[in-house]
Amino acid sequence: MNRDDYDEIAEGLEYLADVPDDVLCEVVTRDGLCFWVFDRDTMPDLSGEADPDRALASAACAGCPVIRECLELELRAAGADTVGIWGALAEYDRREVYRVWKWRHVNRGVWGGEPE
Repeated sequence: MNRDDYDEIAEGLEYLADVPDDVLCEVVTRDGLCFWVFDRDTMPDLSGEADPDRALASAACAGCPVIRECLELELRAAGADTVGIWGALAEYDRREVYRVWKWRHVNRGVWGGEPE
């Protein structure tokens, strides 16, 4: 992935900026495939390597109807401290998306997170 990919992903989340956290959480936990396909003991483990983790994240989330909502929720909740698989992205890619996502939110005036 490159900077343009991260920009495109962050831009694709903008429609969720005004959705309250509790609504996102409800939608993700109700409709997210990982909440009813995997139990916490069988959730695949990440390797810590970019390419295998990207493939695992993509496969684990394939067909999930709430990928963007899941990613938005994780970016809000964990920010740069994100771990695991959320929104069909592995940790490294989410951290990169988070930087762009945060910048876009701050510059739109919708940032509700910690001060810079």
